[in-house]
Amino acid sequence: MWIASVVNIDWPSAPALAADKIKAEYLDWLDLAQRLNHNAVIVQIRPTADAFWPSPYEPWSEWLTGARDGVSPGWDPLAFLVEEAHKRNLEFHAWFNPYRISMPQGAGPDVNKLAPNHPVRQHPDWAVAYPVNAAGSRLYYNPGIPEVRQFVQTAIMDAVRRYDIDGVHFDDYFYPYPAAGQDFPDAATFTQYGAGFASKADWRRNNIDLLVQEFGQKLKAVKPWVKFGISPFGIWRNKAADPLGSETSGTQSYEANFADTRKWVKEEWIDYILPQIYWHMGLAVADYAKLVPWWSDVVAGTRVQLYIGQADYKIGDPAQPAAWQDPAEMSRHLTFNRDYPQVAGNVHFSAVQVRADKLGATTRYAADHYSKPALVPAMEHKPHKPLMFPIVTDASRTADGVRLRWFTPLSKPTSYAVYRFDGITLPGRCGFADAAHLLGTTRDTSFTDASAEPGQRYTYYVTALDRQWNESPPSPHAPSSARGSPTFLADQGQTVVV
Repeated sequence: MWIASVVNIDWPSAPALAADKIKAEYLDWLDLAQRLNHNAVIVQIRPTADAFWPSPYEPWSEWLTGARDGVSPGWDPLAFLVEEAHKRNLEFHAWFNPYRISMPQGAGPDVNKLAPNHPVRQHPDWAVAYPVNAAGSRLYYNPGIPEVRQFVQTAIMDAVRRYDIDGVHFDDYFYPYPAAGQDFPDAATFTQYGAGFASKADWRRNNIDLLVQEFGQKLKAVKPWVKFGISPFGIWRNKAADPLGSETSGTQSYEANFADTRKWVKEEWIDYILPQIYWHMGLAVADYAKLVPWWSDVVAGTRVQLYIGQADYKIGDPAQPAAWQDPAEMSRHLTFNRDYPQVAGNVHFSAVQVRADKLGATTRYAADHYSKPALVPAMEHKPHKPLMFPIVTDASRTADGVRLRWFTPLSKPTSYAVYRFDGITLPGRCGFADAAHLLGTTRDTSFTDASAEPGQRYTYYVTALDRQWNESPPSPHAPSSARGSPTFLADQGQTVVV
């Protein structure tokens, strides 16, 4: 799920909270993710050209500190965020908004209200004010200025270099969504830098293409194992505008945000694409049942993974169409995705909506689709080495369940997966692919199966996982000591009588 910090949507619940309160709230979100068998969180740490870490380039976020003075809160939130996610073996994707500087609820369009150490104070020519709606305007970095593009990449790469994040995540805000009758005021920038482009629109798309391409290259040069993903608006282009487009008639990110999202996939500049398909099945202008197949076709034949962004915030909203008043609508989305093997997962917006469980929809889709743990889909094209299987050294009954212990010779896995089969079992590959047998994952070298039932016989296997979730062969036989005497099963897992 997404955990949004801008205007305190999810976390922190309010600005200027005490550190222990902020930490406790975040741990509650991770607990929720674990209960729902999620395997990743996407946490917004640079919502408005600011930082949730001690950045040498941009000020501390007002959504954290409650002030636009750039003063440190006295601790390092990002270090805490990553460490706690990894304790639960949740992937941590650091969510950055590339160009947005301010919100109407904060500094608005006034440069002088930004933190004294904000780079825009030194470079006011980098910023552009643009209206959002009747509520007010925002400041944006001007994507057409090469120095701005390089600065944004440098500010983000600081977090990449210093923290053990698993992914870098951009959302859908590149050029701002157009306001009626308002063009983004970059005519002078186009005059200065737009030579050779047939139109301002082509030049703008090239500016965003360069951001994506260059950042992906920098990321791979420093930490090639870190994933780079983008969550764009769900429509690239409509078929009426381009025969390669989708059978839709809504806003097009190609024109609205100047984001050529299909190109980024085909060029493999990113590792995953996460389109926000925030519409119900059957909607005429943007049918979920037409967009999922379209995006599946886009990623087919590439190394780019496809996840689908889900609009939990629409569930039960009386302002939304009738489909969103049906508690089964979201579960139908996830069921539909199963017919498209290119869909490797789902991400829910946002955490407060997942927790709210409006209409009981979260409970329903979790029971239908997330009742068991799942491994993160492996990115096999990322650098990796073969993993040695773990050696189980102990499997015994304790007051809390069956305790397993193991070690892995000759390699250092990131985490481990623990499987359980009924009886004395030698499963084939299909057995390990069946989520019914996966008990969970851990970064420890021990695991306690609290769900083991007295009087039952189980066979346990442990596999090793690397940063990309590539999986080792299962553990071979090792002696167990349940009920007193070891059981030896050649070439099989660890068998325990509970």
